[in-house]
Amino acid sequence: MITVSSLTKSYGGQVLYTNGSFFIGPGEKVGLVGPNGAGKTSLFRLIMNEETADSGNINVPGNIRLCYFSQNVGELRGRSALEQVIHGNPRLGFLKNEISKIEKALEEGEYSDEMLEKLGDFQTEFEKLGGYEIEHEAAEVLTGLGIMPEDHGKPVESFSGGWKMRIALAQVLAQKPDFILMDEPTNYLDLESILWLETWLKNFKGAIFMTSHDRDFMNGIVKKIVEVNHKTITVYSGNYDYYEKEREIRREQLLASAQRQEAMLKKEEEFIAKFAARASHAAQVQSRVKKLDKIERIEVVADVQTINFEFPQPPRSGNDVVKLNDLGKTWITDEGKEKKVFSNVTGLVKRLDKVAVVGVNGAGKSTLLKIIAGLTEGTNGTSQIGANVNFGYFSQYSMDVLDPNKTAFEEVRGRVGHNKSDGYLRNLLAAFLFRGDDVDKKVSVLSGGEKARLILATLLCNPLNLLILDEPTNHLDIMSREVLTEALKNFDGTVLLVSHDRHFLKEVTTTVAEVDRGGVTFYPGTYTEYLDSKA
Repeated sequence: MITVSSLTKSYGGQVLYTNGSFFIGPGEKVGLVGPNGAGKTSLFRLIMNEETADSGNINVPGNIRLCYFSQNVGELRGRSALEQVIHGNPRLGFLKNEISKIEKALEEGEYSDEMLEKLGDFQTEFEKLGGYEIEHEAAEVLTGLGIMPEDHGKPVESFSGGWKMRIALAQVLAQKPDFILMDEPTNYLDLESILWLETWLKNFKGAIFMTSHDRDFMNGIVKKIVEVNHKTITVYSGNYDYYEKEREIRREQLLASAQRQEAMLKKEEEFIAKFAARASHAAQVQSRVKKLDKIERIEVVADVQTINFEFPQPPRSGNDVVKLNDLGKTWITDEGKEKKVFSNVTGLVKRLDKVAVVGVNGAGKSTLLKIIAGLTEGTNGTSQIGANVNFGYFSQYSMDVLDPNKTAFEEVRGRVGHNKSDGYLRNLLAAFLFRGDDVDKKVSVLSGGEKARLILATLLCNPLNLLILDEPTNHLDIMSREVLTEALKNFDGTVLLVSHDRHFLKEVTTTVAEVDRGGVTFYPGTYTEYLDSKA
């Protein structure tokens, strides 16, 4: 279906990949992986003909319908959410208008064989493109992505950026094309919407080529991986877990081959050095020199290594860290009506618990964390922090407190304290993937993921024994999520967190608090055990 042959692409003087080739067949579901800056988005743009390759070919048959979901959704306005999704295919909008015009003309008494023929052709194409089902499909997809039917008629400009992303994604899915390109479709989605999208994509008959920071999401969908890294494109047959294992096996094999070659080269070079001056061995020496000149050296490129940083031991808290007693919360809406979030919440978080707060979108997960952190008050009941508890709170809004004029190093220096050495702070930053010149980047140019890593690094390095984390994995790539996972697993304190990353939750949590139907239920045990009990 899509064939990439001998592709070479440079960007701003930097080579992204050379001589890369792969194929995606009808119905294949393929994941695209690689570090930030390796050229994943550029590869999508090349396939969409939005960029031009330096050399090589990308063959996309002209008869397939191709849709692309990117993080740059553009300005959406002038339509309702439902209309925006329906008009995702401009051809459908054109056909609908033409059919309406001809039908109106016929009603008014105009008639010709040409009009009837055009009407038949337009109706046939409209039906083929799913025009008669598009409204139902659009409504179903919007609802699946968390935009409820009562909001389908709202103007798109009234939605926040994250919800506009959902509308743009729904616009792509509802068209049911032959091939979908998706750049981070799970960004801004809650767990419920991710699970719905995963099921939808599994059942989708067309081909998919996508990136995602959510490894469980990738594992559930893709059967092949295309990796862009170290200026090469490499193909692996299998899901993300298989790719990780196979990549390590291939790397070990390459390393062994490089070592064997190095030993052989050393032996040949020693022979040449020993007998270079002897006329009796001149022919043999020349033969070996020519042989060495023709050998292609095996290059083992060093992977980015995760630095194991020893986080400071937090002070010991009391055994009872958070006590909730008959806690309730009611918001007053803009219309002045009361909206109950939850009520009668009673529970106890013990020292060293790592609690996942889960529930559907809008259930009140973030509200519960804000009450515990003292950022808002409960309507009734109490939330009490235990003895000797020092807590830190993280949400996406935490990043707003960063000074855009400071460097990453200066921010950490100011937040961790001036009693730490420069080497200590650089190691801390390196543990959270700020290496080399990255530490001197201004906050103003950092990505959302980089800002999140900066805040999380300082939280884990301060003398805190309770971390309250609201969506800490948002905008983090897979490597950054692994760094955070290991840091929290080794954290000798208590954690309360909300996240939509199932792999992260499975690895970190020891207790689950489910916010549902206006209440909170505590499930002792891991997130995996919680899922088993719910199943």
